Amino acid sequence: MKSDNKTFWLLLVVCVLTLMPFLDYEYNTKGEPRESIVSYSMLATHNWVLPRNNGGEMAYKPPFFHWCIAAVSALNGKVTETTSRIPSAVALIVVVMSTFMFFSRRKSLKVALSSALICLLSMELHRAGGNCRVDMVLTALSVGAFFLLYRWYEQGCHRPPFWAIVLMGLATLTKGPVGFLIPCATTGTFLLLKRTNFFVAFGKLFACGLLALIPYALWFYAAHQQGGQEFLDLMYEENIGRMTNTMAYQSCVEPWWFNLLTLTYGFIPFTLLLVFGLFSIDYSRIKQYGKEKNHANRCLNWLFGLDNLDLFCLSSAAIILIFYTIPDCKRSVYLMPMYPFVAYFMARFMLWLGEQGKKSVGVYTSFIAVVGLLLFVTFIVVRTGVIPDNVFQGKHAPENIAALHNLTAVKQVWEWLIILLPTVVCMGWWRFRRQLSGTSQLFYSFLIALTIYMAVDGVYKPAVLNGKSVKSIAAELRERCSESDGGMYEYIEQSVYSKGDPLHYFELNFFLNNRIGNFHQENPQKGYLLIGAEDMQLRKADFESQGYRFNEVFSTPRHLAGQPLRAYQFQKE
Repeated sequence: MKSDNKTFWLLLVVCVLTLMPFLDYEYNTKGEPRESIVSYSMLATHNWVLPRNNGGEMAYKPPFFHWCIAAVSALNGKVTETTSRIPSAVALIVVVMSTFMFFSRRKSLKVALSSALICLLSMELHRAGGNCRVDMVLTALSVGAFFLLYRWYEQGCHRPPFWAIVLMGLATLTKGPVGFLIPCATTGTFLLLKRTNFFVAFGKLFACGLLALIPYALWFYAAHQQGGQEFLDLMYEENIGRMTNTMAYQSCVEPWWFNLLTLTYGFIPFTLLLVFGLFSIDYSRIKQYGKEKNHANRCLNWLFGLDNLDLFCLSSAAIILIFYTIPDCKRSVYLMPMYPFVAYFMARFMLWLGEQGKKSVGVYTSFIAVVGLLLFVTFIVVRTGVIPDNVFQGKHAPENIAALHNLTAVKQVWEWLIILLPTVVCMGWWRFRRQLSGTSQLFYSFLIALTIYMAVDGVYKPAVLNGKSVKSIAAELRERCSESDGGMYEYIEQSVYSKGDPLHYFELNFFLNNRIGNFHQENPQKGYLLIGAEDMQLRKADFESQGYRFNEVFSTPRHLAGQPLRAYQFQKE
């Protein structure tokens, strides 16, 4: 137990140092400011139920995630990129630590630690832990509910699982009914596999689901009082339409095998070790099994012969995968609640490779070390200035050139220390690799991956992504478009450029403090219009026929919402 406690605190320190210092970089996609502006509106208007933003748009998700951002930002005085990402970072830390505690109480310390580190260092979870999106908070709440429901099973399913219900209730307030459906469906499947009476299992979990829906129902009623039919239509679209493939517009439509693909790259770099490990398996038993009959019965006997923990983890991963394979709308982040359970099986396989002294572990760690060294070499090459700006062509050339210049501008001592950290660790591997056991080599690979993430998150990623930010454009618009001359409005030709998917200048709107209104809906008399160059060519004659006169005040080759941006001062005669 003392060893577990020391490992717990060491892991917690590693999580905090790996995530929390590296959240301060500028928005560079529409998704993050789209969420954070909701919290900005909450703090500005004190409407905590259904605030309007982006020219009158409602939030597409329930408000718990936005409440979290608002709570953190209130301490800071305003919503920033950093404060908006803190809830997701904390959520990832909770996932990692709860995964460690859950498995350490039921399996060996090595299995628990390896499972937790896989969660921390897998590309999908690590990326989501540094983004202002709802999915990481939903994952933490869902995973916590999974673990508590399993403990409820261990205790005989007698008393209601109060804390599991609380977490499922918060999960529904984060992303809707899916917050209780998946934990209840997974636990129900597990109970049926353990041959629990169907009506008993269904009745108890149905009651848990109803209790978890209470917070969501209260918010839904209050939101409907404000939003009316528009709110009902939005909720139907986001919850029913998304699952039944009846949305008014196509959103992230992918084939059934897309989820398998995202799991493969989502677990990078550990996917590579699984591939290398395939060459260490004795396939003679598998060939012998293929010659035998009654495969279905053998599979069922194997399934029912699993111990309780293995069966729960397997059923959890399977139900989540199947649930999100059914709808056409698929995103890699939807699968994140299954990562701790897949990580558990991956950890056991990887530890088996290490304990058996398989060469695949050493080969994998050497490969990761080479990647770490090449990262530093590439950075030095960029710093020499041998890559000219004109190597970048196309509509994203300005962003790529800015990213290149940002990398060459790295000067701070602490930035160089972070850059050199994985280089030193990788060189240490080449020096001591022959003295390490197979299991020690495995944990050394975790260390290499950890330092690479620190270098990427601390220096490389901010430099590259800040080059894609529109913060400087927003500053220039603020200077050229005086508020005394009228409001600022946007026009985006939805039917032509977004196939019905609502688009806005989300990043600009955040940096301009939610100043941008909707030109089409508000029909203003004067002010400033933000519009794409192609949209202006398409609609200028129509606008002028309505009495509008325009004077261009700003233009940029940067593409926003798919087109070069233009800003016009206008007045209606």
